[in-house]
Amino acid sequence: MMIRCREIGAADLDAVADLLTKGFPTRSRDYWINGLRRLSARDTPGSFPRFGYMLEHDRGPVGALLLIHTARNDGGQVSIRCNLSSWYVEPAFRSYAPMLTKIAQRHEHVTYVNISPAQWTWKTIEAQGFRRYCGGLFFSLPALSHPVAGMRVEIIRQDTQAVDGLPEADVALLARHAAYRCLSLVCRAPDDRCVPFVLQSMRLKQRIAPPVMQLIYCRDVADYVACAGTIGRFLLKRGKVAVALDANGPMNDLVGIYSERARRYFKGPHCPRLADLSDSELVIYGP
Repeated sequence: MMIRCREIGAADLDAVADLLTKGFPTRSRDYWINGLRRLSARDTPGSFPRFGYMLEHDRGPVGALLLIHTARNDGGQVSIRCNLSSWYVEPAFRSYAPMLTKIAQRHEHVTYVNISPAQWTWKTIEAQGFRRYCGGLFFSLPALSHPVAGMRVEIIRQDTQAVDGLPEADVALLARHAAYRCLSLVCRAPDDRCVPFVLQSMRLKQRIAPPVMQLIYCRDVADYVACAGTIGRFLLKRGKVAVALDANGPMNDLVGIYSERARRYFKGPHCPRLADLSDSELVIYGP
């Protein structure tokens, strides 16, 4: 069989969406095509692939590995992070699957992350050199925390261009994620200091939205702890009672429970921060 591994191009999107719909029966074709269209519109750093790689046979895809490359500022230096997203290879071509992972992870200066590995793949991922940086999720009940006196919450829209007290990069991140249908917020203290947050509704396997939000982005977990009471009361009025955030164990400063239901792994020079899932598959493709 003539098999080749190459970048996914714009002309391949419909066929790749069909392949992934076949490989992930619980996801609709619209889920894949909408995410791929979002990737086609966002900036991709350098010469990295916009969509990922595919295995091609007889002029059609028989395997695909989706990637999301993002330029990030780590301690004043720009670095590249690659979210290894969904992977599927048709059973008859599984022996060629290592071609996908090898070419996708070939850059030593790139930090590769896997934020949604199935439990049965954990040992395999670790054998590939990935290290765990997040052990699970802490499901907090923020309304039970004490609010900061005088603090208020502001919603940031996708067309917002400036926010008093926020750097331009933070405003751009909040507006970008609002366009991805996330809830972008700023908690503003009485002295006008403000702290950015991005949250997203979680979904069950049946795709029913429970009264739980997931913390997609904050500068530091300590910021969420400090603003939890204010955020909790804001969300309670909107029918949301809990916020899930990345954690490595129980959190004494918040009311809630810890669960090892979402390990996250990385490989490369920069260990990701907890509670920074911005520009990841969770927002570009959806929960």
